[in-house]
Amino acid sequence: QVQLVESGGGLVQAGGSLRLSCTVAGRTFSSYAMGWFRQTLGKEREFVGIISGSGLSTHYADSVKGRFTISRDNTKNTVFLQMNSLKPEDTAVYYCAARRIFDRTANFYEYWGQGTQVTVSS
Repeated sequence: QVQLVESGGGLVQAGGSLRLSCTVAGRTFSSYAMGWFRQTLGKEREFVGIISGSGLSTHYADSVKGRFTISRDNTKNTVFLQMNSLKPEDTAVYYCAARRIFDRTANFYEYWGQGTQVTVSS
């Protein structure tokens, strides 16, 4: 069983930065690609980005490219989402998720965290 716990959400002003963390309990963390998604009330879940198990490959949604960066520390079973130049439209619940294979277009992930709220004020 793999358990994911996000943290780091909160309230930030537009233009500010926030770093989310997702800590994974379970073995073989480095064998999982980790994705970040976000969702606002009444809207479909939106892909944010993904990082490969090794951390060498990443892919981002156009809406966050150049502003968000995903990284991971396999020694600490943690993946990060660094969010810079935040905009009010970035307001959402952010989720991390794990899947076995790095796939830029995949929507199916085997494990999900509970989510953390990010609110960007204008």
